[in-house]
Amino acid sequence: MRARDIMSRPVVSVDTTATVLDAVTALTEHGFAAVPVVDDGDRVVGIFSESDGLRAEHRRDAPVTEVMTPLVEVTTPDADVAKIAERMLAKHLRSVPVVEEGLLVGIVARRDLLRTMVRTDDVITANVRGLLDKYAGSRRQWTVRVADGHVTVSGEFADTAERSLVGALVRTVGGVKDVVIAAGMPAAIGWDD
Repeated sequence: MRARDIMSRPVVSVDTTATVLDAVTALTEHGFAAVPVVDDGDRVVGIFSESDGLRAEHRRDAPVTEVMTPLVEVTTPDADVAKIAERMLAKHLRSVPVVEEGLLVGIVARRDLLRTMVRTDDVITANVRGLLDKYAGSRRQWTVRVADGHVTVSGEFADTAERSLVGALVRTVGGVKDVVIAAGMPAAIGWDD
């Protein structure tokens, strides 16, 4: 897997004319641990982290370039994710900007790396189960199976309208490619994997 497969984009960044307050606002409004600092050509010249913000607490109007961390670790879109993770762990980095031909094109954060550990089908299954749980309440009567984004819901349904409704609900879950409603099969007790 490559950086391009997991990086977040578009990247929230601040430019070299920003103040510490501007950078802190970018961090807090978006829930990031760090934001790249870019010049007027969109080239990464530093990174502003939560730690930088805390150290500059009484310098809100200071230029971000005075408190940012210069010498930023960057990577490319083709970089191997395992190598990025190793580098981030070894150097205690929370995120690494992704540059292509010197320009900022994305960022890989720790959460992006963690997402690779969760299989997409597992996420889809959990989301479908949660949605059907809200719909059915204590009547948990369906079995949910997901394979490569293809969802099968089996069990007893009150009627064709409920079968159609369940199918429509499942189709609203991100990552679902198609849905098969297998009515009339024995219902499981609780949710089944």
